[in-house]
Amino acid sequence: MKDVLHDYLRQGRDVVLWKLEGLTERDVRRPKTPTGTNLLGLVKHLAGVEAGYLGVVFGRPFPEPLPWMELDAEPDADLWATAEEFPAAVVALYRRVHAHADATIAALPLDAPGEVPWWRPGARAVTLQRVLVHLVAETHRHAGHADLARELVDGAAGHRRDVSNLPDGDAARWAAHRARLQEVADRA
Repeated sequence: MKDVLHDYLRQGRDVVLWKLEGLTERDVRRPKTPTGTNLLGLVKHLAGVEAGYLGVVFGRPFPEPLPWMELDAEPDADLWATAEEFPAAVVALYRRVHAHADATIAALPLDAPGEVPWWRPGARAVTLQRVLVHLVAETHRHAGHADLARELVDGAAGHRRDVSNLPDGDAARWAAHRARLQEVADRA
């Protein structure tokens, strides 16, 4: 079971990073939703989340400071990168977090106890298994956000690099499909 959960976590990580490939620095920083969702911010956020859940929660804190995760940080500071936080550095940080998290996963059994200090009292006690399920869900949730953000940046879409999970079609087919959906929505 641990191997299965770890594999799903790795798959989510790979998808998130893949969504940045081939884009300019401007494109990975561009806010694509009214709340500012952007590709680089999603990577930064996931680095902090994974560092916390597979670090602090099990008494194995990530050795680098993550000031955007502190209680006194600016609201949503983990969801966007400052001008001084370059894309390559954020991606490299996320990969270092992976290595640290993977070491925690390898070292502990699924029933290893942990405590999530930022959860409400009475719900803080967890096991590695629960944390892995939580992280798989969190990572894949944000991979979906990244998928939509990437499509809004340059039209690139798909489930994975090697399997798009989309029917074949050129730009004309997709434009006609979208127009049809818009027509149905407009009649509603």
